[in-house]
Amino acid sequence: MALKLSDLKTTVHNDWCPGCGDFGILNAVQMALAEMNVDPTNTVVVSGVGCSSKAPHFIKTYGVHTLHGRSLPFATGIKLANPGMEVVVEGGDGDGMGIGAGHFVNSGRRNLDMLYIVHDNEVYGLTKGQAAPTMRLGMKTKSLPLPNINSGINPLMLAIASGYTWVARGYAYDVRHLKDLIIKGIRHKGFAFLDVLQPCPTYNDIQTKEYWAGEGNLDVNGRMQPRTYKLEETGYDGVVHASDEVEMERKVQQAVLKSFEFGDHTPIGVFYQNEFVPTYAERITKRAPSYATNPPAAQEIAYPDGTPVTNVTKLLDELRIV
Repeated sequence: MALKLSDLKTTVHNDWCPGCGDFGILNAVQMALAEMNVDPTNTVVVSGVGCSSKAPHFIKTYGVHTLHGRSLPFATGIKLANPGMEVVVEGGDGDGMGIGAGHFVNSGRRNLDMLYIVHDNEVYGLTKGQAAPTMRLGMKTKSLPLPNINSGINPLMLAIASGYTWVARGYAYDVRHLKDLIIKGIRHKGFAFLDVLQPCPTYNDIQTKEYWAGEGNLDVNGRMQPRTYKLEETGYDGVVHASDEVEMERKVQQAVLKSFEFGDHTPIGVFYQNEFVPTYAERITKRAPSYATNPPAAQEIAYPDGTPVTNVTKLLDELRIV
């Protein structure tokens, strides 16, 4: 039976600020899962801490609201235990690029088959607008007493360098385009990273909805031009089409260069896609073939009477101090 959008919406009260880009991202996620007709009982949304990380509360699938910066290791454990489960991770740029940066890098190296969506508003919205890791050097929002003193991270370049095999950027207020990107990211065979430009109307008064719509950004004829453009409409091709090192290197270099376009002419869409890299599950299966048919989640841990299948008495006896 086809899944309806209403099947994925909860009745939990939402405390996001009016006009927050998180609403657009949430709608896009719900629309994507409904269009894909996923099984809610075989889907989990994992998050860390922050405004964006409330997302699992509003989606009728399994959800895990974890610790600050620790969403990826939680999701890794879920995916490794049950490789057949659809895993989507959501979090903010502070959550993923700040305290969670180490996990961000190492998760990319593993190439797990799941999607990581980062709500990128360049501020710590939940804790009153401090500069987040993606905020540019010298940028001063209304929540900062002085301009940002740190250089900003380029999340797309970091993802590519870390080994993510699908890297894209979306925009929170272009919900249908974002929905399509989410579907592509979920269907990608490997670890997908989606950075989403997400206006914060409360603390970031620079990169607002009006800013991205093009207010003050005029062409030579004085017409207002949006600050985002879609890569697919320019003929850009970020897909690696052959298992060839020269092809892979060329597409990586192309994506990295494109990732530095930001401001009045900011690309959104798929920057890089490579399905020739084996996933982590494939690597494990090569070493332990039984993993493919008998992963941890499929294994019995107790008999019907509750007695554990595994007997660790001998091990405990060896470790006992007498």
